[in-house]
Amino acid sequence: MSMIAPAPSLALRDAFDAGAGYLATCTVGIIPRRTRDALIADAEGSAAGLADPVAYGAATERARAHFAALVGTAPTRVAIGSQTSAFTALIAAALPAGAEVLVPEGDFSSLLLPFAHAPQGLRVRAVPLAALADAIGPGTALVAFSLVQSATGEVADLPAITEAARRHGARTLCDGAQAVGWMPVDATQVDALVCHAYKWLCAPRGVAFLAISEEFARQVPALHAGWYAGADPWTSCYGHTTPLADDATRLDVSPAWSAFLGAEQSLALFASADQQASLAHTTGLAAAFRDAIGVAEPSIASAIVTWPDADGQALLRLSAAGIAASGRAGRARVGFHVYNDESDVERAVRALHG
Repeated sequence: MSMIAPAPSLALRDAFDAGAGYLATCTVGIIPRRTRDALIADAEGSAAGLADPVAYGAATERARAHFAALVGTAPTRVAIGSQTSAFTALIAAALPAGAEVLVPEGDFSSLLLPFAHAPQGLRVRAVPLAALADAIGPGTALVAFSLVQSATGEVADLPAITEAARRHGARTLCDGAQAVGWMPVDATQVDALVCHAYKWLCAPRGVAFLAISEEFARQVPALHAGWYAGADPWTSCYGHTTPLADDATRLDVSPAWSAFLGAEQSLALFASADQQASLAHTTGLAAAFRDAIGVAEPSIASAIVTWPDADGQALLRLSAAGIAASGRAGRARVGFHVYNDESDVERAVRALHG
């Protein structure tokens, strides 16, 4: 079995009450104890008539700042929402009719469908992920891709893609949903980064972010503009002449308050973590698992392991052993996160080898 890198800090791992046998973070992450406690306190307060919109707003802004820190940008460059597909639709709306959008074959539909169904008509061209950088040409307006593929766990060659895009004058949109939380991600390397937080960032569902460059943000229409997109949301509640914010927050969607209240706790935990240690830990566990079951190591290390399982038997064996896993596109899929350790590798290997 491959050498497994040292675990991330005990403070990070001990923040979770569960994790043993849980290899389904690709589907939904486990919320940490502090997030659970915040959600319970919020529900109890709401039931007692103590809901505080100002406190919700402050928690939302702290969550925005934590995400910005995680991906290496400023809070003013981050918009908030509930789903990544809504942000992707804004990017699609910024493109002219007939523009070419280059995507990887089989990428997640929330990233692809807004372009395929854009009302102005866009040309969506799909190629294998490994060929994405080479397929960018002078006619490409935008390259949209997941940094880590949901169905296969493959990691995109970000430097090659962004270099080719810059050379040909193409924009880049990256979906970090299967990456941010276990690997360091720098949002400034792309024109726009979308990410929802309920997977590897272990937040409640209903929290998503768009980190976007200042120059590109000016070209994206605020189609979802509401009171929270104003320069001062608390004075933007009435009328049609209210000015929008002059930064990326003009693309905000009114936050799902309770979800953001919980997300603040999860995001603070990951923003304070050693991202390199998390990367080493998660990919080390995944490498040990691949080695034990005979799956080739990918060219770029990933915390996600998938292998062919057309009949679903591998997933059934894992489930029978009490291991939470998932199946996608005819493949079995497991993901190793900060709350997993070597015992999870050994348990999954025993389940598969019978």
